[in-house]
Amino acid sequence: MKINAGRHNMQDFTYVNKTEIHFGHDRIQSELRPVLERFGKRVLLTYGGGSIKKNGLYDQVKDLLGGFDIFELSGIAPNPKIDSVREGQKIAKAENVDVILAVGGGSVIDASKVIGSAKFYEGDPWDLVINPSLRKEIDQVPVVDILTLAATGTEMNYGSVISNPETNQKLGTYGPKSPAVSFEDPELTYSVSKWQTAAGAIDIMSHLFEQYFDNAANKDVQDGLKEGIMRADIKWADTALQEPENYDARANLMWASTMALNGIVGLGNENGWTVHPIEHEVSAYYDITHGVGLGILTPRWMQYVLSAETAPKFAQYGRNVWHLTGDDDMTVAKAAIQKTYDWIKSLDVPMTLPEVGIDSDEHFQAMAESAVKVGQLDKHAYVSLQPSDVVKIFEASMTTEGFEA
Repeated sequence: MKINAGRHNMQDFTYVNKTEIHFGHDRIQSELRPVLERFGKRVLLTYGGGSIKKNGLYDQVKDLLGGFDIFELSGIAPNPKIDSVREGQKIAKAENVDVILAVGGGSVIDASKVIGSAKFYEGDPWDLVINPSLRKEIDQVPVVDILTLAATGTEMNYGSVISNPETNQKLGTYGPKSPAVSFEDPELTYSVSKWQTAAGAIDIMSHLFEQYFDNAANKDVQDGLKEGIMRADIKWADTALQEPENYDARANLMWASTMALNGIVGLGNENGWTVHPIEHEVSAYYDITHGVGLGILTPRWMQYVLSAETAPKFAQYGRNVWHLTGDDDMTVAKAAIQKTYDWIKSLDVPMTLPEVGIDSDEHFQAMAESAVKVGQLDKHAYVSLQPSDVVKIFEASMTTEGFEA
């Protein structure tokens, strides 16, 4: 385990994001139809387990789209599975769809982006996940989404994460296009459960951590953006849990989700991500809620990589996000990690792996080896990790030892 070496200054970058955001109350009523008409009349409507039918959104969308040819793909699950993408590919090809309308959270939108590529691919869509470069060589059906969960940021980026239960793989893939248009109405998240609200807030925070703890130095603009979004996430997550229909809380969480992962705050970074590749292995093997897995693993990773070299950055986080004081970086860093643990715990989610049904270490070595390989944690992480290091993080996640009650 060591700090990865590099130039240690803000790195060069090129930034383009063409997603059009329609943010605010009831925008779909007057704007959804003209938006979809830009792309054509043959629409693949994708959604998840049926919550949009319970809350009336499904009927509203169908009413707005009278005269369109609508084909449906339902049942897209959390940690979206390749089988849904395969089914979507069949429909997209058979019906020659012009546009995909994804109504739901990150899983629905992630799957829809890959379906958009798969329409133009003759092979198994899993190829597009394990070899994303294939997607750059083919077209992608435009995706319009109506976001119903603040969490992943997929509504304004190029990425998707798809699971293959048959191979115990959960992998990221990147296409040539972000969603063409994203509708973000905070009121559509009023009915989101406490569990998913908490998991979403943790996911947002984790996206920021992955880009904040980085070895490129003197990125004051970037760090300031991330710290501001972190403070907003912490503040409004608690409010949303207590007052599910608080518009300001839902609006801030929704925009935090988008801003945390639309590419802006990570510009100039030097390193890749660490905790996400580790959690992807856990949810690939056990299909747990992604944000909850991140909440369990993140404080343990923080403790594990804390050292004299990393303490200044953790202390900066503690001072600027948690308003901690003190001159000794190590003391402030440790307090900041405890604050992070306490905040996650306050969201009333599990804090150990056994609490989500993982009471054995039988897959730890395999998961650790895959995390290091897929995430290149030995080469590009903020602090390089070997499989033995990742196993130790899993082991630390089995108990609450090391944290104050």
